Amino acid sequence: MKFTSTISAAAIAAAIAAPALADVENQDPIKLTTHDWTGQIVNTTILGEVLMKAGYNVEYVQADYIAQFAGLKTGDLHVATEIWETTGREAMDEATATGDVVNMGESGMIAIEEWWYPAYMEERCPGLPDWTALNDCAAEFATSETAPMGRYLGGPVTWGGFDEERVEALGMDFEVVHAGTDAALFAELESAYQREAPIVLWLYSPHWAPAKYEGSFVEFPPYSAECYNDPSVGMNTSAAYDCGKPTGPIWKVAWSGVADKWPGAADIIKNYTLTNEEMGALVAAVDLEGKSIEDVTDAWMAENAAKVDGWIN
Repeated sequence: MKFTSTISAAAIAAAIAAPALADVENQDPIKLTTHDWTGQIVNTTILGEVLMKAGYNVEYVQADYIAQFAGLKTGDLHVATEIWETTGREAMDEATATGDVVNMGESGMIAIEEWWYPAYMEERCPGLPDWTALNDCAAEFATSETAPMGRYLGGPVTWGGFDEERVEALGMDFEVVHAGTDAALFAELESAYQREAPIVLWLYSPHWAPAKYEGSFVEFPPYSAECYNDPSVGMNTSAAYDCGKPTGPIWKVAWSGVADKWPGAADIIKNYTLTNEEMGALVAAVDLEGKSIEDVTDAWMAENAAKVDGWIN
């Protein structure tokens, strides 16, 4: 999951749309949450542009990925564009069960988030991508701070993911070290890859990285909901999370009052989708080509004008 130093998240979060261009049900701003990874900010900004084209006022509010559900329940926040099946399903299910948050459907993107290693590590750690090989060569992945344990570079703590729980449940000789930001995560990957230095880290799709770097996701025991919720299920009968992460849709969610206050906007939010391929190209344009969020979203809106009009009408 995801944010780079080339983007001013604070500026985006503070941005408020220009006055509405058409009569809509309510002129109060629809508050869309932004997080700390590039793709989600691009995604949310495009949705905001679509809503503004339809005549709605929009406000972007920077919020924590999981903690945002508190604001969505109360109506202080209104729409979240990306709840990943891999990391956000439990929080989403808990929130929707209250009736205060509603699932607005699939985003069109399919999420993969898992441990990943560069292809050159297969010579140094025979047996990969099987997760059991990692314990045999944990020393290869060790740093001065983690030795004799290997180091797994996780995403920012706010992304969730249960990596510490999985390491403990599977008895892995690894220490989880969290990157401070999305930018730091991929900067370290780039540095390691150029030097062919040992690294195993959190990688996700949709994103440009799996296409740019040659490597593989680690293969853990298959995910099941029971593995996460019932300690008796799985390899370790006394601990949960002893399996891989789920894969599946990236969801849109909203405060339950959105459909009553802005029914036309609710329809647009449900209709709005992007594909993995679109998202990968959009993130690459920002992260690799140095384009601004505004330029990327403006170009996408121009290229997809007919699609946008279909969502609105």
